[in-house]
Amino acid sequence: MTAIARLLDDFARRRRPLRSLGASGQLGYGIPTPAFEAGLGRAPDMIGVDMGSIDIGPNYLGSGKLAPTRGGAKRDLRKVLNAARRLDIPLIVGSAGSAGARPHLDQTLAIIREIAAEDGLRFRMGVVAADVSPGVVKQALRAGRVRPMDTMPPLTEADVDATSNLVGQLGLEAFRRALEADVDVVALGRACDTGIFASIPAMLGFPPGIAMHMAKIVECASLCCSPGGRDTILGILDDDGFELESMAPSRAATPASVAAHSLYEQADPFEIREPAGRVDLRDVTYRALDSRRTRVEGARFEPASGLTLKLEGASFLGHRALLLAGVADPRFIARYEEIFAAVTTVVRNLVCEDSPEDYRLGFRLYGVDGVRAWAGAPGQMPREAFVLGECLAPTPERAEEVIRTTKQYLLHHGYEGRLSTAGNLAFPFTPPEVMVGPAYRFNVFHLMEVDDMASLFPVEVETFG
Repeated sequence: MTAIARLLDDFARRRRPLRSLGASGQLGYGIPTPAFEAGLGRAPDMIGVDMGSIDIGPNYLGSGKLAPTRGGAKRDLRKVLNAARRLDIPLIVGSAGSAGARPHLDQTLAIIREIAAEDGLRFRMGVVAADVSPGVVKQALRAGRVRPMDTMPPLTEADVDATSNLVGQLGLEAFRRALEADVDVVALGRACDTGIFASIPAMLGFPPGIAMHMAKIVECASLCCSPGGRDTILGILDDDGFELESMAPSRAATPASVAAHSLYEQADPFEIREPAGRVDLRDVTYRALDSRRTRVEGARFEPASGLTLKLEGASFLGHRALLLAGVADPRFIARYEEIFAAVTTVVRNLVCEDSPEDYRLGFRLYGVDGVRAWAGAPGQMPREAFVLGECLAPTPERAEEVIRTTKQYLLHHGYEGRLSTAGNLAFPFTPPEVMVGPAYRFNVFHLMEVDDMASLFPVEVETFG
């Protein structure tokens, strides 16, 4: 009997609370062993881990590379996989490999196969890839079934063709279909983090509102605690609400800290939007059970009127090269905008004498405007600041040529009030130019109406041992 079959059979014989263990906030960056082992000692019914997010930026989606190191991902996967098999409970992994496209999923599956072979594990695994065919998206575009999200422009067929990898963010139903294939382990490509912890409650008939609310919190592990962290957390769900407890004694899930988590990744703290619908949090209550545990009740679920799929795609921008330097001259800092503009012109005249301007060169002055575009200048300029120069070019060689030329002329650029011609910049190391490699941008961040998720994202089953 598989782990999911055993769990369903147990609940069929006796209705009881469901104990879900959120192993870590993001798999691949370490799972603190003391808290994880403490969680395993609390007889959990399942283990869930999220591997990805768009928070890491477009490079991983575009390049197909893992965000964590392969070694870190294998260490964490080994820990949760062995624990789940030892307790004979389901293990659910979402957004495999971080960005969740087929290259990321395949790398994650390869690691799981290695662990299974090395540790002699026996299990059935359900897999759902999240990749979307460009042809399917183009057909939906022509039918007027794709719309932009946030501030994105309308999607075009050229955008679709430009993507290196194109995925749809799978929801609860994909996790459920994988579990219904009678498995012990589930691994999905790009997916909503709530599906990891809300799919089994859906199969067991728990109220969807409170289940999704718990899932949204537990997937981040102990981030909802005070102080926040990534240690393992236990969520205990019943038909009226759920309880939260960090498995790290130093972290407390308090009403204030748990309620504050409603602001995490949400435009509106009173709702959670998912592919299946909307969770209304307006009447939710948070009650302390003791100094470290909180009980949450009151979330309501409103089903969506139609099926939609969030599309994510990344396109190649060019090859990136960086200049890293510091400045401590108050005259330079005061005149940085005109200095950067002048050096940009000097560089263009030098490197474009016999070739077109086929690159983009820009600067940020951290300490003044590096993080965001402020409405006005600070009341007092910093006494020192960090300069980041960036070049995007069609080839690595062109990017390196531009950024090295930029370094030389920014270092010796003359400006009004300069006291020394020895150099304007302080370098933290040499060479101060860093070749970063291929750069990508999100060019697809849109919603597509769909009729049947199962036909787009079928379940694959693999047996080990």
